[in-house]
Amino acid sequence: MSAEPLAMSPSLARAPGRPVTAGLVLFAVLAVAAFLGALAIGPFTIAPGRVLAILWDWATGAAAPAGALRERIVVLDVRLPRAVLGALAGAGTAVAGALMQGVFRNALADPGLVGVAPGAALAAVAFVVFGGPLAVLLPGPLQAVGLPLAAFAGGLGTTLLIARLAERDGRTSVATLLFAGLALGALASAGTGVMVFLASEQQTREFLFWTLGSLGGATWLKAGLAAPFVLALVAASGVLARGLDALALGEAEAFHAGVAVERLKRIAILAVAAGVGASVAAAGVIGFVGLVVPHLARLVIGPGHRALLPASALLGVAVLLGADILARMIAAPAELPLGVVTALVGAPFFLWLLLRRRAFVG
Repeated sequence: MSAEPLAMSPSLARAPGRPVTAGLVLFAVLAVAAFLGALAIGPFTIAPGRVLAILWDWATGAAAPAGALRERIVVLDVRLPRAVLGALAGAGTAVAGALMQGVFRNALADPGLVGVAPGAALAAVAFVVFGGPLAVLLPGPLQAVGLPLAAFAGGLGTTLLIARLAERDGRTSVATLLFAGLALGALASAGTGVMVFLASEQQTREFLFWTLGSLGGATWLKAGLAAPFVLALVAASGVLARGLDALALGEAEAFHAGVAVERLKRIAILAVAAGVGASVAAAGVIGFVGLVVPHLARLVIGPGHRALLPASALLGVAVLLGADILARMIAAPAELPLGVVTALVGAPFFLWLLLRRRAFVG
């Protein structure tokens, strides 16, 4: 994987005078529209005006009008926690992708490089196969989220191990981080295969549905567990923006510009591990969002991380909630796995990106 700086690549450079503010406003509008659409669209469609009225009544504590109880239940108890969890997962995964591309200084980097998804998958399937007796040891409210907690612990633990292997003499080698991530990811995938072989048919179905990603099991508890980690990731990205811009020119140049390079890399990796681990734990493995969304944002507003990171968060919300709407509507009343929809959109974009880079390189 080359270390071609994003900011120095003509194919990704921002055109002079490009309206960054207009791009951020556009992404914010798309995020709000997707969130409202996630509350309104489904097997039981509710007019957007009615959705806004229900949200207003809920926020102000007003009683539901006569005859509107069914709509209120659908919006507040079924779709709102699902939309909130989808917004968290979309924003967290997209920001993580932008951070990884900045740390690796490569437009093809993805949050999966730090081992979050393979580690989470191994821990999740191990919990499905062997964790039944252990779940009763959890406090009552947490017994229903034993699988997400196991997945989060697995993803974070794998990332910490990879980061430790890549550290030498107080410095983190990006190349070692990449190869360690690939090796441990492959090892975790092999372990997952062994677990699936040992699992029963019902356990295999449960794990398979989780690995394909879904917001169907969204609850306020899951959203509440994921929110602190995703919000911490988004907050950390704002602190790291200036350093990532300097790092795009090279580690030596960033160091001479006053950036604590090693500290920046550690914070970025840990923030990505926590944020993506929480998202994967709550919504399953959802591919391509962390790769595709930062590219789309970069094509509109340019490579500067001060604007790119919030733009990725907003566009991540819009893309993931839009994909969830498609997942619910394509095969209604059944529901496609969310990861299938994002892959159908993201994979062609990834191939187009590879062809574009090959044409540019020559």
